[in-house]
Amino acid sequence: MKTPTIFSRRTALLAAACLLPGAAAFAQEPQFPTRPVRIISPFPVGSGPDGVARLVADKLARAWGQPVTVDNKPGGNGFIAINAFKRGATDGHDLIHLENVHLTAYPHLFKKLPFDGNKDFELIAPVFKTYFFITVSADSKYRNVADLVADAKANPGRLSYGSWSVGNPAHLGSALLETMTGTQMQHVVYKETNQLYGGVANGELNFALGTIATAGPLYRGGKLKFLAIAAPRRLAAYKDVPTVAEAGGPAGFEVSGWTAFAAPRGVSPAVLEKIRRDVAKALSEQDVRDKFAAFGYEPFMATPAEFAKHISAESSRFADVIKKVGAHLD
Repeated sequence: MKTPTIFSRRTALLAAACLLPGAAAFAQEPQFPTRPVRIISPFPVGSGPDGVARLVADKLARAWGQPVTVDNKPGGNGFIAINAFKRGATDGHDLIHLENVHLTAYPHLFKKLPFDGNKDFELIAPVFKTYFFITVSADSKYRNVADLVADAKANPGRLSYGSWSVGNPAHLGSALLETMTGTQMQHVVYKETNQLYGGVANGELNFALGTIATAGPLYRGGKLKFLAIAAPRRLAAYKDVPTVAEAGGPAGFEVSGWTAFAAPRGVSPAVLEKIRRDVAKALSEQDVRDKFAAFGYEPFMATPAEFAKHISAESSRFADVIKKVGAHLD
């Protein structure tokens, strides 16, 4: 399947034009917003992404002098929220908070999607990134990733890992570990993340990929241990946890989740630039950064061109692993 290109040529030309004297037309402050703004979210109330979105919404409301609300519509792989967004205002007064899989995995996973990343979204900015740990029970026999991989190779198809659905980063990241190590393991789907990591803690599963937000409580409670972090470097707050490569796993194995704010395709370039600038300012404030740290998130700063490159690379990686493991959804 062809890798989707989220940023259109028009967006790229806009970015280039803003560097030229002739871009003065975009410099005039637009009359926006003129009424309340809604951020439609596929994330449940009380989740980490919801907490960050509400904090940013409050910052924007103060800056804009208009109410900015978060409208949570979880479920259905995010499609409930996306469909509401597509029915909403097209002038920037309705925005959406997207998860990375919506843009980089689902186009390869679903035979038919209720949205088109090229036609429906004008990306504003990435919000945060969070890396995944390889989690096992506190009394697991695995001391490191090398032990886990060796056991998987010795017992093809017997080891199990879990996630909360098909096509999320924890699932596709674990499948990527299979392909990179030449192993075969079983994927077990749990309805909720607390059941998933409880299953790891009590030995129902051999391992699962988890973030600080999802697996952190059981880790801090001594029920789970982290074999490694699937990141290019150790995290400052978890310096004792090695990278996957340091723990005897495959080099270059990285798994992250991230989110982004988007506006409807076709929104005024001046309005889009104002939203992008004000969101960037909100994300740079210390209390927002403190919220990031509480959930194990990192700021995800990128220019539109850098973000487009990141999306393209991740999309290609997911397309490859989805094809190799034969995952698909109707």
